[in-house]
Amino acid sequence: MILDYITRIKANISIHTNIKATSILDGSYKSVFMGRSLNFEDLREYIPGDNIRDIDWKASSRSRMLLVKRYVAEKKHNILIIFDTGAKMSADTDKGETKKDVAIFAGGTLSYLAYTNGDFVGSLYNVDGKMRFFPLRTRLYDIEHFLAQYDKDVQISKKSDLNKSMEYLLKHFRRKMVVFVITDQTGTASVSEAVLKKLICQHDILFINVNDADLSGAHAFKVEKNRYVPRFVTMDKKLARIEKEMKEKMAQDNEKKLKHHAIISTSVGSKENITYSITELLERHRYANIR
Repeated sequence: MILDYITRIKANISIHTNIKATSILDGSYKSVFMGRSLNFEDLREYIPGDNIRDIDWKASSRSRMLLVKRYVAEKKHNILIIFDTGAKMSADTDKGETKKDVAIFAGGTLSYLAYTNGDFVGSLYNVDGKMRFFPLRTRLYDIEHFLAQYDKDVQISKKSDLNKSMEYLLKHFRRKMVVFVITDQTGTASVSEAVLKKLICQHDILFINVNDADLSGAHAFKVEKNRYVPRFVTMDKKLARIEKEMKEKMAQDNEKKLKHHAIISTSVGSKENITYSITELLERHRYANIR
């Protein structure tokens, strides 16, 4: 099988991330599991963002450079990617890219990180109520498979129902997982408080929100309605201001809701910014756990 999605994701990481930033990304991913049965492996040079508690001061004084202790997990970890679906995911982001493409690259980047660290990774989403579950595996082939299938399914799906996907997770899985939910602001707003409360008791939950484009400009297209937005609407400055205020209010409400359940989130609008956004998400998750 040709690993088309994996190849493009690896290229995206390489193009938009230098070697140092790639190391930070990898270190941030590993930090999600800090304190969970880790064994000392070796020393490496300090990278901004490393926990100062991991600095080996004796070794650093001998080598004249800051060295930190590197740890490896005793066991593999379970990573689950929950994708949002529906016609809205075929709309554009605020950077002009398709939301489903940004979602695929975000989920693919996380899955590739899991693969390089030897962890299990799988995916879950629903297509108009029909569940799609891809079991946790350690092979690139399996990651390629669920990314390709999601790309096909999201193009035919009409409705979004994140609550159903999360309820499926609660009902069918008892083992602890790190769950990344990739959605948008309306998807985050739709998730019930009751579902979140149950999820955080069993899993680590992190949200990635894909940004929406504004309904402005001469050629704004409403995907859910399958038609262009009337020009008098898109060019109306008052309506544009109201839309902006509504989006900001939704984002604030979502952040408040997630914070209430100690869930960390980030936003992304393009494939170019995925590495940075994921690094920020993982670092914030790490420091939240330290506190």
